[in-house]
Amino acid sequence: MAIRDILVFPHPNLRKKAAPVETFDEALRTLVADMFETMYDAPGIGLAATQIDVHQRVIVIDVSEDKSEPMVFINPELLEQDGMNTHEEGCLSVPGFYETVERPEKIRVKAFDEHGKEFELETDGLLATCVQHEIDHLNGKVFVDYVSALKRDRIRKKLEKQQRKAG
Repeated sequence: MAIRDILVFPHPNLRKKAAPVETFDEALRTLVADMFETMYDAPGIGLAATQIDVHQRVIVIDVSEDKSEPMVFINPELLEQDGMNTHEEGCLSVPGFYETVERPEKIRVKAFDEHGKEFELETDGLLATCVQHEIDHLNGKVFVDYVSALKRDRIRKKLEKQQRKAG
């Protein structure tokens, strides 16, 4: 297992659309393990492969307090959405910024695990928000796309300035 570098907004590769996973092999399971290690180290509750510059439709999530409920979603597909709710969201690719985002409150998602077994999940609350947030990454969308252009530009400029100082 290895901790991977997380791309930081406005890195252009965060806008790439991820390709479906076609082979469920040891390389995929290694990617999933690396993603969990990277997410827990950051620390975060969700990570899409896009965020580590791997453009495959792979998401890892663990919304538990004690890192005891790891979940893998490969080739996730939203089947149903119901209601609307707002949550304050943050993102490992937009470090230090939190914004209120409106999303469907309840979802039903279909995906595969890292062994190629298909499953469906109905959920709401934080897990539903997290799944939608990570699917957005797979589609080249970042949560700051939900805020005003002025706010997004301010966040971009601050992150670019931080990256110049760091680097």
